[in-house]
Amino acid sequence: QLQLVESGGGLVQTGGSLRLSCAASGRNIVNYALGWFRQAPGKEREFVSLISWNSEQTFYADSVKGRFTISRDNGKNTLYLQMNRSKPDDTAVYYCAAYVNGDYYSRSSYNYWGQGTQVTVSS
Repeated sequence: QLQLVESGGGLVQTGGSLRLSCAASGRNIVNYALGWFRQAPGKEREFVSLISWNSEQTFYADSVKGRFTISRDNGKNTLYLQMNRSKPDDTAVYYCAAYVNGDYYSRSSYNYWGQGTQVTVSS
């Protein structure tokens, strides 16, 4: 079974940068496309980004396009999310997840999930 653990969250000022990591264990992530979701207080969990198993394809939510960059290191079994030009609306718990099939922006298309890491962007 694939286990995912996020880290790197914290407090950042508006316009600042943060790098999230998602360390995998139990299975090699080369078998999976991997994604990031986020959930703000009182809101639904929403898609942020997805990267294919070989990094050749990436997808982003419109709200983060041009500011966030998803990447992965299969040798280290780790997924990353570089957050630049952060905004208060980016405040949320960020989750990494393994994509199975279906619409990549839908939660139901992912099976394995991490426990999340809190990101707070101060205004």
